[in-house]
Amino acid sequence: MRVGAAGYGALMAEIHGTCDERFGAVREALAASLERDDVGASAAVYLDGEPVVDLWGGHADEERTRPWERDTIVNCWSTTKTMTALCALVLADRGELELAAPVARYWPEFAAAGKDRVEVRHLLSHTAGLPTWEAEPMATEDLYDWEKATSVLARQAPAWEPGTAAGYHAFTQGYLVGEVIRRVTGTTVGRFFAEQVADPLGADFHIGLAPEHDHRVSPIIPAPVPAEGPEREALREAARFFANPPFAAATANTAAWRRAEIPAAGGHGNARAVAAVQSVLANGGEARGVRLLSPAGCEAVLQEQFHGKDRFLGVAMRYGMGYGLRSDEVPISPNPRACFWGGWGGSLVVVDLDARLCVAYVMNRMLGGTLGDTRGAGIVMAAYASLGA
Repeated sequence: MRVGAAGYGALMAEIHGTCDERFGAVREALAASLERDDVGASAAVYLDGEPVVDLWGGHADEERTRPWERDTIVNCWSTTKTMTALCALVLADRGELELAAPVARYWPEFAAAGKDRVEVRHLLSHTAGLPTWEAEPMATEDLYDWEKATSVLARQAPAWEPGTAAGYHAFTQGYLVGEVIRRVTGTTVGRFFAEQVADPLGADFHIGLAPEHDHRVSPIIPAPVPAEGPEREALREAARFFANPPFAAATANTAAWRRAEIPAAGGHGNARAVAAVQSVLANGGEARGVRLLSPAGCEAVLQEQFHGKDRFLGVAMRYGMGYGLRSDEVPISPNPRACFWGGWGGSLVVVDLDARLCVAYVMNRMLGGTLGDTRGAGIVMAAYASLGA
């Protein structure tokens, strides 16, 4: 069903796209979010590998002069991690990468400084002890220098015994997993993702954005700095942990950021693109006639690697193979075989292997902290409510 303005209130935001009648609650949730908090946003739901919700609305710029169009894309921050992790899962399923193998098997230089015991699964689960760069000072521009970013990590010692603790690897995870992918395939993670994942699925998601797409990009709108209080203190804590290199959200609006392959935080897409890719994992490895994984390869994501308090996020997390897993502390799904991840400021994807469901939310206005806010959760809850869950 094609939709125009949300039909339950004349003052609500105008929504565009298609929505199966069963999922009207998702349309209403997006409209409410656009009326309340969002500037521009998109939401998508895929069920059994097929799109049942593909909606967008609002504006692509903070001044509200450009409408958010069907093909508008935006930097999705750490939702990108799910794309990089999926590449690793694909290689593992093909037998080209062993998740329990030492990283040094594929990247010999990585064995330096006592890291010979770090396994690929530790990189995927934030338990490798390399949450930031510590061997030398880094500048923001160094994030665009793949060789420097990876070689500094290869030289430094882990901050804890690998596998014994978790601490969110906000930027470093992408370089670590990405370099393993490069060593295995001989190509960059951005190119591998494009050729082996996004292009076969027809998904408009990019790790490293070509200039011809710039006109479609909605600039990130950084979150306002909170007044004194718990939120301000949380930001100070995050800055202490992740101050090397110094980083500001507005960096995502620069050409240098867009061109670079930053596999943990630099992907550009929209909700449709995110859900189109991740629906493969929700649907037993195949979606819309394209098979990327075997059913057993999908199950690997659910192998628990850590369950406890994340040293840097400050909350209990349950990590699987590259994704967060459903837990009592983070009940992102009513079903046990579900995983998720989100991006700084609010984007979110939930992949439910029980319901064969994938729900995604992507927006331009950042709110909250590293753990996101209620907007994406509202879309997810509306999707489950539509299923009667």
